[in-house]
Amino acid sequence: GVSDPGALAAEIMDKLTYSIGKDAKVATPHDWLTATILVVRDRIIDTWMESTRNTYMNNGKRVYYLSLEFLIGRLLRDAMSNLGLIDDIRQALSSLSVEFDVIAGLEPDAALGNGGLGRLAACFMESMATVNIPAYGYGIRYVHGLFRQQMADGWQVELPESWLAHGNPWEFERRESSYEVGFGGTVETVDGPDGEPRYVWKQGERVIATAYDTPAVGWRGERVNTLRLWTAHAFDPLRLDAFNAGDHFGALAEQVRADSLVRVLYPADSTPAGQELRLRQEYFFTSASIQDIVRRHVQFHGDIRTLPDKAAIQLNDTHPAVAVAELMRLMVDGHGLEFNEAWEVTKATVGYTNHTLLPEALESWPLPLFERLLPRHMQIVYAINSRVLREARKAGLDDAAIAAISLIDEGGERRVRMANLAFSGAHSVNGVAALHTDLMKSTVFSDLHKLYPTRINNKTNGVTPRRWLQQCNPGLTSVLKDAIGPAFLDDAEKLANLNPLADDAALGERIAEV
Repeated sequence: GVSDPGALAAEIMDKLTYSIGKDAKVATPHDWLTATILVVRDRIIDTWMESTRNTYMNNGKRVYYLSLEFLIGRLLRDAMSNLGLIDDIRQALSSLSVEFDVIAGLEPDAALGNGGLGRLAACFMESMATVNIPAYGYGIRYVHGLFRQQMADGWQVELPESWLAHGNPWEFERRESSYEVGFGGTVETVDGPDGEPRYVWKQGERVIATAYDTPAVGWRGERVNTLRLWTAHAFDPLRLDAFNAGDHFGALAEQVRADSLVRVLYPADSTPAGQELRLRQEYFFTSASIQDIVRRHVQFHGDIRTLPDKAAIQLNDTHPAVAVAELMRLMVDGHGLEFNEAWEVTKATVGYTNHTLLPEALESWPLPLFERLLPRHMQIVYAINSRVLREARKAGLDDAAIAAISLIDEGGERRVRMANLAFSGAHSVNGVAALHTDLMKSTVFSDLHKLYPTRINNKTNGVTPRRWLQQCNPGLTSVLKDAIGPAFLDDAEKLANLNPLADDAALGERIAEV
């Protein structure tokens, strides 16, 4: 579309009138913000659809990045910067007597994460679009992200961050992308067609996962990928009989249970109920994502066995590690693959990123909780474990190493070790800095590393220079442009051209000034 300030101003007025239903005379700053977002959004959607279409047409391979956190923050400045619209939109708004920085500051922060792990996920979404890698990010559409912090009498109080309170103009609900996610119940054994036993999970309860898609724009807007966040609904949002019988709260119990899955990022897990909710959240988003990936693959490629050629599933830490068992379940129970074949397909598809060496940060779940909530997955974990331990014995590892490699921690209260599940179910396991990756080999994963010596590799975390240099510090960006030319905007490695100027006193002064 056209992007001279006059035409943009007219478009913003148009959105204000026809999409928001407001007269400019009474429009609030929030109205101007939404109108501006809708104008920017219109410039993203054609590329978004084209990016997806091209991946289908070229039969391309996709990255599926599973993360319980996406710290994407505010999207307006990010999108405008990547589309090269900042100056024109600033002028357009100014001609309407609206101050861009004031309305941009009103955009709620999509704080769907807590720190490094969530920010990495957001940087990867932006970077993959920038280097033209087809990708989906998968996570949870938390109603309340990272809390707002206030001080009361010198103490920190945490208040819920209600970023969705006034709607979210960046997202699109995809009602057709809905999946059933089950919990609890029992597993029945039936005779399969080949005389082998088959397993049927009779779920005790079910919720519906529905997708909300947000576009992830790359530098210069050349590719737009998708961040797909799941929300939860009850099958029966309102039990009318209970409501009419006067039980007004009980009538909503199913919906409240579903809501709790997507209500809060990091529910307090100091109580058994909190731990259970956390595992429910992890399985809820993982199951919906894996079902979506498998459906897309089978729909377009027919044979689940070719999944590794078309999909790379990356687990961002252990939160989505149950994906290993879920993918196995869908292939064995749903598509009739033999267990060993399914195991090879799973390993070839899955990669696992480890974020920390602290033993207490390596998730493990009390075995009775895991078995009660995910009885079929428990069986699959046992079956995977017997294969892994058999390989360890064959490799001549001692009892201590075998105990450390086991997917079940037998010391004291029995627990399911999610990091060991992720490690054994992946073909590639990476740390996030050279030192960290080296230490992985000698500490938490030393025994698994002995068993699978080629699996651990390093990927040093970076940042996206678009947000953390160009948007955060336009002053520094323009000094760098004057010093070494603009090529670094498209290729960060060109920043190395600054090295010869390290002793340039005049440049040093300009940088200090900024």
